[in-house]
Amino acid sequence: MAERRPLAWIRSAALQSPGTTCNECRRNVHDPWECSSVEITHRAYADVVVVAPAGRLDHTVAEAFERSLMPLLDPAAGAGAGLVLDFSRVDYISSVGLRVLMIAGKAARARGARIAVAGLRPVVQEIFAISRFNGVVEMFPTVAAALAAISLAAAAAYDGAAKAPEP
Repeated sequence: MAERRPLAWIRSAALQSPGTTCNECRRNVHDPWECSSVEITHRAYADVVVVAPAGRLDHTVAEAFERSLMPLLDPAAGAGAGLVLDFSRVDYISSVGLRVLMIAGKAARARGARIAVAGLRPVVQEIFAISRFNGVVEMFPTVAAALAAISLAAAAAYDGAAKAPEP
């Protein structure tokens, strides 16, 4: 039995496919419930925060994913133009993950901010289309396009960060 680790703010639980190697512990996983991990990172560009989850957004991670988004949408956090979710590394999203996006969208609109998803993989894009989630959150092909639509200052900061040399 795999050692259970507490859910962290940056790393939470997600399901790995059976017969694959776990990204966290590097061992072969035969039972899909045996080992799980997903990474959630965020970075601010001017008045927009980009959140980048990686992995599956399903029932095993939904609560941790919601906990990671809500502080970014708290009205006490100050007025921001919005939140962009970079889904370029999201393999799958379940109805529970979509519920988290619906709650986040409602919270963003309540404080006058915008919420968008960018870089959806084909499977995730199909899930969004079937569930008609394009009416819940704005959808863009890239993070740069989402930032440009939400805030010119954020788009400029993102472009500047992309052009900056690595230390």
